[in-house]
Order: sequence, then structure tokens, then C-alpha cells
Amino acid sequence: MPGLERSPTRIVQLNTDLYPPIYSSQAYGWKNILVEEFRYPPGQETYQNLTSHTLCVSLNRRPSRLSLTLGDRRHSGLFSQGDISITPAEAVLICQGNDEDRILRIQLASQFFQQVAQDTLKLDPDRVELLPEFRARNPQIEQISMMLLAELTTGGLAGKLYVESLTNVLAVHLLRNYVAVKRNIALYDGGLSDRQLLKVADYINAHLADDITLSDLAQLLGMSPFHFSRLFKRSIQVTPHQYVLQQRVELAKQLLQQTELSIMDIALQCGFSSHSHLGKWFRQQTGVTPKMYRINFR
Repeated sequence: MPGLERSPTRIVQLNTDLYPPIYSSQAYGWKNILVEEFRYPPGQETYQNLTSHTLCVSLNRRPSRLSLTLGDRRHSGLFSQGDISITPAEAVLICQGNDEDRILRIQLASQFFQQVAQDTLKLDPDRVELLPEFRARNPQIEQISMMLLAELTTGGLAGKLYVESLTNVLAVHLLRNYVAVKRNIALYDGGLSDRQLLKVADYINAHLADDITLSDLAQLLGMSPFHFSRLFKRSIQVTPHQYVLQQRVELAKQLLQQTELSIMDIALQCGFSSHSHLGKWFRQQTGVTPKMYRINFR
């Protein structure tokens, strides 16, 4: 085809300096997931990841023509905003684009994916095979992807617990829709017992200054993160992430009323990364800034 030889070849793992991501979660310490936004000129890319499944979501405002080749399968067509492609770990994807292409690339660790499959589907993880997709539409996965993009572009302000929850839900949706072996995921009608809920609440209150993860909370009760998150929300009507934020704001209110600590020191003691991080969630829950709260309620 004319012009193909002049098009650049992008091998993501080997040549990231040529087209670096606009945003990357690399520095945020997110577990089991890497989220990056890219903008590519027309050209050809050869992509492979040996240890992670890759989900690409089109962010193009206008449709762009792409030709995708994966093994002996090929697809060519217009990709619009929200269209999703899935490349399983180890598979080699060749992508030829005729227009500028803007994508959100999500890499999900295959070992983590297998663990979620074992915890939720009760399957031998070696029997779970993620299926490739060229151009799929899935409103739930698109919504999760946009939530991850928002967290990416705001510098990870909501915290690792929030991202870990989204990562687990994303893995479950992929398992429900795009695996070779499908079974209904076990769901529980009830919530956590009073004893279980108190155990989790005591742990959270004792570790508000620390980086609390969904895995930590689930391990307290010997559950998978996915099932724990569902049962927790069913018990008290908020997600673990929302509950932790509520408790951190409550502690901040106490410290603002009862101590002379600076707002920055209070933020760190309550598990917020900065003065502005505390301010964002404090205003959202109380309607006032930490400074105004201290003035009005002492």
C-alpha cells in the first residue's frame, strides 16, 4: 500500500520515547493496573504485552479508520468514541491508523485477572481465557474507563482504594462478557454481619493515616475484594472508599475543633495527601473549607 513504508512503527514496550503518554498512572502506585492516555499520528503500531491484558478505549471525537490484525483475524472500520478493543496478554496486535488516534490504554495484570476469576467464578484460573475483541461496545466498561481517566487526569486525588475498587469491577465485567468459559458470578443476598462490620470499622479507624487498600479490608474477613465490596455497600449503603473518606473527614473535624495543628498536618494525619486534597473532600461533605469550619465550630 502506498505510504505504508513511510509510516512510523510503534512498538510500545521498546519505543515509548517516540510517542510518550499524555498522562500515565505509572507514578501513582496503582496495583495491578496501568492507565495511560496516548495521542498518535497516522501510522502503524505493533503492540504486545507479555504479562498484562490490554484494553483500549477510543477517545476520538470524530470517527477514525483503523485496521487491526491479531493472529489470523483482521478487522477494518471506523472507530468512534467509546469503542473498545481487547488484546489478551502475549498476543501480538498490529494496528494501522489513517488519522490521528487518541486512546485510553488500560493494562490489567493477567495474574490479577486470574485471581479474580478464581475468587468470583470459582474456576481453575488456567481455564479462563480472555477473548480478543476488535470493536466492542460495553456501557459499563466504558463508564469504568472514563472514571479511571478522570482519576488519571486529576493526579489520583481520590486515592488508591478508589482505583482498586474500579480495577476489581473492571476485571469482573471483563470476566462476565469476554472470557471463553462463562459461569454466573456468585452473589450474596445478605450483607456483612455486625461482627464483621465492626472489625472492618475498627481497622479503618486505626489506620486512617495509612494507605488503606481494598485488598487489606477484604483479607480481614477472608473474602475476595469484589465480594467484600458488594457486601460492605449492602450493609451500610456506601462503598468502602466512600466510608473511608467519611471517616477521614470526621477525624479532620475533630482535629480542627480540638487542636492547634496546621491544616496540612491534619490532612496528613487523616490520610490525605495534601492541604488541597483534604479541602476538596471536606468541602464536598460539609459545604465549607477546613479553615472556615475551624473558625465557626470552635
